[in-house]
Amino acid sequence: MTEPNVGRARSADLFPFAAALGDGEFLIDRWTRQRNDLGVLFFAWLGSRPAGAVYLWLEEAEEPPIRRHLPGVALLTHLQVHPELRNRGVGAAMVGAVEEHLIAHGQERVALAVRTDNPAAARLYSRLGYRDWGHGTVTCYAQPTLPNGTVLRVPERCYVLVKDLAVVTPEPRGEPRIGASSRY
Repeated sequence: MTEPNVGRARSADLFPFAAALGDGEFLIDRWTRQRNDLGVLFFAWLGSRPAGAVYLWLEEAEEPPIRRHLPGVALLTHLQVHPELRNRGVGAAMVGAVEEHLIAHGQERVALAVRTDNPAAARLYSRLGYRDWGHGTVTCYAQPTLPNGTVLRVPERCYVLVKDLAVVTPEPRGEPRIGASSRY
C-alpha cells in the first residue's frame, strides 16, 4: 500500500487539489493566509493523486470561547480527505505532519473543533491522542462557497479537542552523566 506524502502547499498544487477536493476559493484563501504567515496549508498525496488537505490556523481563534480558554494555541482546521481515499492513513498522516511542524516551531499544544455529527472524525482524533477540552461544545462556522461565488456562513455545533505535544528537548552536551552509557 502506498504511504501518504504530506507537505506544505505550493502554488502549483492549488489547481489539482481544488479539482480533486472542491472549494477552490477556500484553498486560495488559505494559501493567501499562508503567504502572509497566518497559517500553514498542508496537502497530502497518495501516490500521484491529490488525497487531502488540512490548514493549521496560527491566528487567534475566531470563536470567543476557544479564544478565551485556549489563547495562542494553534488550531488544526478543515481536515479533508478525498472520499475515495479515506481509511488509508491520509488523515492521520496529515495530523502527524501538522504536529511535527508545531513541535519543530516550539509549540506545546494544538486544538481542533470537530462537528458533533461527525463521529468518524472524532474517533480518528481520539485515536491520535486528542481529548475533550472540558468547556462544552462551541458554535463554529463553516464557510462553503456556492457555484455563483457567494460564501455562506453556516453554524455547526462542535466539540473542541486538545492535545499536548511532546516537545523533545535535546540533552545538554558536555560530560556524560554519571551512570549514563556512552556509545562511540
